[in-house]
Amino acid sequence: NKEDELTAAILEIFKKSRQNYGTRKIKYELKKLGIIASRRRIGTIMKENGLVSSYTVAQFKPHVDTCNESKVENVLKREFDQQKELTVVVSDLTYVRVEKSWHYICLFVDLYNREILGHSAGPNKDAQLVYQALSTVKADLRKIQLFHTDRGNEFKNKTMDEVLDIFNIKRSLSMKGCPYDNAVAEATFKIIKTEFVKGKYFENLEQLKMELDDYVHWFNHTRIHGTLGYLSPMEYKEKHLKKIV
Repeated sequence: NKEDELTAAILEIFKKSRQNYGTRKIKYELKKLGIIASRRRIGTIMKENGLVSSYTVAQFKPHVDTCNESKVENVLKREFDQQKELTVVVSDLTYVRVEKSWHYICLFVDLYNREILGHSAGPNKDAQLVYQALSTVKADLRKIQLFHTDRGNEFKNKTMDEVLDIFNIKRSLSMKGCPYDNAVAEATFKIIKTEFVKGKYFENLEQLKMELDDYVHWFNHTRIHGTLGYLSPMEYKEKHLKKIV
C-alpha cells in the first residue's frame, strides 16, 4: 500500500543520509523518486518510526558577535557567493575524541560549491596538520585566488606562508573576535561537528582517518545542501560547468 511505500522510502533516505536529514531534505529526496509528501506527513512518519535527525538533537544556537570592521582590511568582505570554483578557499580546524585524547581535523572548503577540497586528521593542531590537508587538494593550487581563515596561530605559521607564497595565493584574515567573516567555513564546520564528530568515539587515528575519508566522499558526492538548490557539491559543479560550456 502507498503508506507502507512512503514509510519504506523515508526510512531508506534517512538511513542513506547517515541519520542527518530532516523533513525538508527528505521531502526533496522523495520528490526525486516521484513521491510527493508534505513535511508534516514526513515528520509524523519519522516520529512513529523513532527517526531523530542529528540536528534535532544538536539545536545549534548561532552566537552573534558585534565587532568593528573598519580598522582591519578583510579582502573577502563576506562575499560568500562565489561564481567560480577556487575563487575563495576557506579553512578551519575542529577537534575530535580519539581514545583518551583530543585529535584534530583540518578542512579546506571551496566557497563556490561548499566542496571539501582537502582534509587531514592528526594528534596536533599545528603546521603539519594544515600542510597535510593542503597536500590532499586535487585542484591546481595556483588557481586559488584567495585563502581565507580566522586568526588561529596554526594559519600564521611560517610553513603555511611559504606554501601560499609558492602558489601566489593571497591571504584574507577574519577580524579579531569576529568569526562571521569566516561564516561559510563556520557553517560547514557546524555541519561536520553535528554529522561526523558529535557523539562519536574513535579508537585510533587510523579509524578516524578512514571514517573521515568516507564522510568527505559522501559529503561531496551525495549530501544535498539547501544553499546549493538541494544538490550535492559535485552535482552543483557539474550543472554549473554545463551552463558555461
